[in-house]
Amino acid sequence: MTSEVMVRGWGSWHTVWMHRAQSLTRGAAAPSFGLQLKQWRTARRLSQLDLALEAGVSARHVSFLETDRARPSREMVERLASTLTLPRPAVNELLLSAGYAPAFPASTLTSEALAPMRAIMTRLMQQHAPFPALLCDRAWTLLDANQPARALLAPLQPAGDEPNVIRMMMGAAADGLVENKGDVAEEMLSRLRLERLSTGPDAQIDGLIGELERWPALSGHTAGAAPRPSLCPIHLKVMGRRLSFLSAIVQFGTSEDITVRDLRLELLYPADEATRTALTANATGILDSKTV
Repeated sequence: MTSEVMVRGWGSWHTVWMHRAQSLTRGAAAPSFGLQLKQWRTARRLSQLDLALEAGVSARHVSFLETDRARPSREMVERLASTLTLPRPAVNELLLSAGYAPAFPASTLTSEALAPMRAIMTRLMQQHAPFPALLCDRAWTLLDANQPARALLAPLQPAGDEPNVIRMMMGAAADGLVENKGDVAEEMLSRLRLERLSTGPDAQIDGLIGELERWPALSGHTAGAAPRPSLCPIHLKVMGRRLSFLSAIVQFGTSEDITVRDLRLELLYPADEATRTALTANATGILDSKTV
């Protein structure tokens, strides 16, 4: 997954990644330390006294921190972040707002520091063929994919738009491709809500949740209305035949880098023998970029 491959690939993923990285550094001024601390405490459903007891400080000091009447030490910021179980990006933001350097690196995906991880991701995606594999960030922006996935998703991507897998599934172009859009929408919404619990306030994820909740495919598709099956494959209609997939999502450990921690590698596996046979034999050019 070198920058050359990404630039030449569908959707110019290198450009997408660099634009997102730059937008993070050029965004609006971050809230104060006190406001961020209060937002996270509220998100974790803790009172000031609860947080104080768990962090081993006084409730009065927590109050002073939240109103920016006291400046925390670096050790205090890290203690509160640990108590609140904050994700790495939020820890960095708290430290920056208090006037300290970030604790965790946030390299661009094409940086030399992440070259070993890029090699691993590329190998995993290539070895997964002839089955589709997608590399996304936590908001499901598509960053890279193997050839079967590119061929599968190419018709769904509106020209000029950022390639976001969830928005592709909601688009009109998916109507003829995704047979069980209601099931897929419910699964995607569940994923995003779980991500939101982990990340806390996040404009990208909140926006996607709102779009999914308003999506017509979810109307009349009430969660819990009937017992859910053990497995919920996605059913796609490709060249007149049904392809059914189950999904495995890989996240990467042994890295303190925020960029790596935010990556999601989704591997689609055949849910039935007919799909496996069709893809391994590449019957009638299924998932061939020249014919899909």
